Amino acid sequence: MDSRKRILIIGGGAAGLQAACAAAFQYREGGAAITLLEKNEKCGRKLMITGKGRCNVTNHCDLDTLIAHVPKNGKFLYSAFRNFLPQDTMAFFETLGVPLKIERGNRVFPVSDKAADIVDALVNAVRAHRVALLHGIAREIVAENGQVTGATLEDGRFLPADAVILATGGCSYPATGSTGDGFRMAAALGHTVSPLRPSLVPLTVHEGFCSRLAGLSLKNVTLSVFEEGKKKPLFEELGEMLFTHFGISGPLVLSASAHIRKMENRAYTALIDLKPGLTAEQLDRRILRDFEEEKNKDMLNALDKLLPKSLIPVILSLAEIEPHEKVNQVSKEERARLICRIKAMPLHITGFRPIEEAIVTSGGVSVKEIDPATMQSKLIKGLYFAGEIIDVDAYTGGFNLQIAFATGFAAGSHV
Repeated sequence: MDSRKRILIIGGGAAGLQAACAAAFQYREGGAAITLLEKNEKCGRKLMITGKGRCNVTNHCDLDTLIAHVPKNGKFLYSAFRNFLPQDTMAFFETLGVPLKIERGNRVFPVSDKAADIVDALVNAVRAHRVALLHGIAREIVAENGQVTGATLEDGRFLPADAVILATGGCSYPATGSTGDGFRMAAALGHTVSPLRPSLVPLTVHEGFCSRLAGLSLKNVTLSVFEEGKKKPLFEELGEMLFTHFGISGPLVLSASAHIRKMENRAYTALIDLKPGLTAEQLDRRILRDFEEEKNKDMLNALDKLLPKSLIPVILSLAEIEPHEKVNQVSKEERARLICRIKAMPLHITGFRPIEEAIVTSGGVSVKEIDPATMQSKLIKGLYFAGEIIDVDAYTGGFNLQIAFATGFAAGSHV
């Protein structure tokens, strides 16, 4: 009879693969039989599409910066982050033969710009450590007298286990296998699952003109988001965004969405500064120079040097300027309204896109019921959590994958 400890890891994403590597290292003398259960034919499907297929592995920053970029329950991750910092993540992948590079905003990517290199390295490491890769779907985790005993699969099989690491992800990108199974299984064992909502997700807006601008990408603009009744923006950043048939998306918008916590109870307004490099006075002088050259043209045809063509009629409408008004007839007041709208184009946010379109899920298993040092459940002995299933989520820039790797390492090391 095999007397080795039986460890079952459910979910072959970033957190699950990392947990498998960490557990295998702890039992490298062969003291445990480790099985990684993945519902897809291949592990790491969501990892393959992160960072637009380039995989933003982590963010090269210090511990305090990490915590600051986790707006919900960041302090819970202090121990996990301290024991597995971004520098540890980078060293880990370098050891696995994946050279990395640091880009703008301290974002870390594989030199090859291929997410497949990250996935292959993790899968190869798991196999090298003799972790059994099993294809199947977990239906429930079985526990007796407050102790994990194994898991039952959809096909009726029972996998006995002395410890189970639940790393099933959230509800975003369900095509990759993140369908919320882990939340259901955790709740069945008595765990509290906080409300799930999308984070790092496109936003819907009230203004109908967005559909006419669909596909228009804006670079080097500043997006500010204000909560009703407050003067200070809850988000403000320079970068890229784009218009869609439903509203707005792109890097700036995804980042902004993580700052909006309760859409249904509050009103939010976004302002786009289309020319953040110019003050209002400088923009006025620039417009006057353009007007001097285009003084006999209609306004609709006089702003091509300043704005994308499809955006001109929208800005003119917002500034209450007739599109066929001649440039030489534009009043000072009209010009002031034009400058105002170029420096602060307003959009009224109405909601998030569906959670299926989100990069990460906000919400999950309550951190009050998880030991922050080991990731073990405080309710069920032998049950551990790792990754997106935990009620933590971060901003864009590699922080969410760092959560996956750090919590996966903690669970795998202590199991």
